[in-house]
Amino acid sequence: MNADDIFKPYLMKIERVTEETPDVKTLRLVFLDEQEGKDFTFRTGQFGEYSVFGEGECTFCIASPPTRQGYIECTFRKAGRVTSALADLEAGETIGFRGPYGNVFPVADWEGKNLLFIAGGIALPPMRSVIWNILDRRDRYREITIVYGARTVADLVYKPELDEWAGRSDIQLITTVDPGGETPEWKGKIGFVPAVLDKASPSSRDTVAVVCGPPVMIKFTFPVLARLGFAPENIFTTLENRMKCGVGKCGRCNVGKLFVCKDGPVFTFAQLQQMPQEY
Repeated sequence: MNADDIFKPYLMKIERVTEETPDVKTLRLVFLDEQEGKDFTFRTGQFGEYSVFGEGECTFCIASPPTRQGYIECTFRKAGRVTSALADLEAGETIGFRGPYGNVFPVADWEGKNLLFIAGGIALPPMRSVIWNILDRRDRYREITIVYGARTVADLVYKPELDEWAGRSDIQLITTVDPGGETPEWKGKIGFVPAVLDKASPSSRDTVAVVCGPPVMIKFTFPVLARLGFAPENIFTTLENRMKCGVGKCGRCNVGKLFVCKDGPVFTFAQLQQMPQEY
């Protein structure tokens, strides 16, 4: 974050644009000021404000891991004015970035444990930062299971990375698409993420679960995890879609006594149970 002005963004050059799906893109960003790039640090789970000058800002997680330095990445769906303007930009153009903001996934506390990642659709980006952070320090963790689903095969993001994870012997990857979303070549599961998770029945023993997805997916995934024996304090998620200004000034992310941008966006299920039902 710029220490002189919390609303002044870093200037970032788009180094690479990757089309994940017809309406989802990933931008790799590098700092125009090399010294700012060298000084910049963040931790997995944090987010930023990405601005298209003349159009406004939008909030996304930092989708790349802090273990890989020299750049940051964001993945977003073209949905409104700002994201549409962001999607129209090409490699070499300049955008603004404010951050990093928010709290983090406590990956150091998870060392020596099994990890279960559960994601749906465009919600894989927040988890991607955590997964690569873990994989880049693979010897510190035990078994890793990833359950990822999308509406259709075309809606799966990070397809090359999914192929890479599927080929690794130290990860169990389960991919699924909703009924009717498969193609003749599809070799993964067919079914909604909570049902696929329930059937896989991963052990909750010494295991931390990380859940990120559409609200309806999360709603039906939490009871599955409870049946599998996961304690609420061992289930983590992120509420980044509730944020706007990033620094607790606009009040948009206020939930009860909390500001998601300052007290989150990472929360345990135990913490969510203490929040008003408006979340």
